Amino acid sequence: MTTVGQPRVTGARAVGRMLRPTAKALPEHARAHNRSMVLAHLFHEGPSSRADIARSTGLTRVTVSSLVDDLMAEGLVTDLGVRSEGKVGKPATLVGMQTEAFQIIAVDLTDDSRLLGAVMTLVGDVLHRLTVPLEGRMGEAALELTETLCRDLLALADRPVLGVGLSSPGVIDNDGRIVQAPNRGWYDVPMAALLSERLDVPVHVANDANTRALAEFTYGEAAGGSMVVTIGQGVGAGIVVDGALVVGRHHAAGEIGHVTVVDDEPDECACGRRGCLETVLSVPALRRRTSGLTPQDSDAVLASVGRLLGFALAPVVSALDLGEVLLSGPPELLDGPLREAALDAVRARTMPVIGQSFALRMGSLDEDGALAGAAVLVLAGQLGVS
Repeated sequence: MTTVGQPRVTGARAVGRMLRPTAKALPEHARAHNRSMVLAHLFHEGPSSRADIARSTGLTRVTVSSLVDDLMAEGLVTDLGVRSEGKVGKPATLVGMQTEAFQIIAVDLTDDSRLLGAVMTLVGDVLHRLTVPLEGRMGEAALELTETLCRDLLALADRPVLGVGLSSPGVIDNDGRIVQAPNRGWYDVPMAALLSERLDVPVHVANDANTRALAEFTYGEAAGGSMVVTIGQGVGAGIVVDGALVVGRHHAAGEIGHVTVVDDEPDECACGRRGCLETVLSVPALRRRTSGLTPQDSDAVLASVGRLLGFALAPVVSALDLGEVLLSGPPELLDGPLREAALDAVRARTMPVIGQSFALRMGSLDEDGALAGAAVLVLAGQLGVS
């Protein structure tokens, strides 16, 4: 990788926690695994001595020194000079991750009316932003628009780009293949492979609810046992248990929007069934149900939907012993009677040892949560950092 000058090292900023690796590190992968451990330490803990890194990771000082030398040659790590501690003995030399030496392209494909993209730093700051109207495009036309947006963002980057991250609706496998995304007309689309070849940069794709969960965990305030429920055009969730993202056998973990909660719901869901949580909890559904109502009546409607959300959440919270659920969506709809009613319902339907300490709160990230999550996809995929 090339480097550009001597950018300011921002590794001192503490950025969340590290996700627990989900795969066993095989012997042939040991060096890559150790490299990720060193980078993750510097990303989350900031400038450190080689001895600090060795103590934190459990690696030998010889191994750490060798890895740091390699990372410095790649331009990912830089020497920061001697640390002045006022202690007896030889002062330690600090190294830091050059988080401003590289940039990430992040794209949010979740909105029904537009595509949103950004050039971002490794610590999640937005440098440039572009929005393009979707104008009803589906299938190949929507794919071509996504590619064009990525090219325009790549042209705005003024540092080497680590990769492109896409936060997309739908069921998406570990290879970035969109199994199905009905709202985009995408079925069995190898999105990551196609765009990687066309753009000549690494591309990583994941479900939007999962990316928001990753963003809350890496850049936000989510704990190691939490669930992020994303409420927008649809309803989905990303679940982190013991520091690992839960994916599921069909790559569809967290699809609570398609749990049946209403027996007599007249509106058909996008999945073809009736009575799904999404038909009452999506943002369009909430706006329809509260339109023209007095504040008191609107609060009553939101509380009734909140109870349905609580009914759907309670079994998941109990089965996984989750400590919290974060809501991501319009606070004027979610943060009030809806959230409070959902919390009451969960506590009423779970064991006291689980429900009494359970928290249901709004996520700490703003509307850029999907973009931040897309950036984490690249960090994890390219550097092993999350």
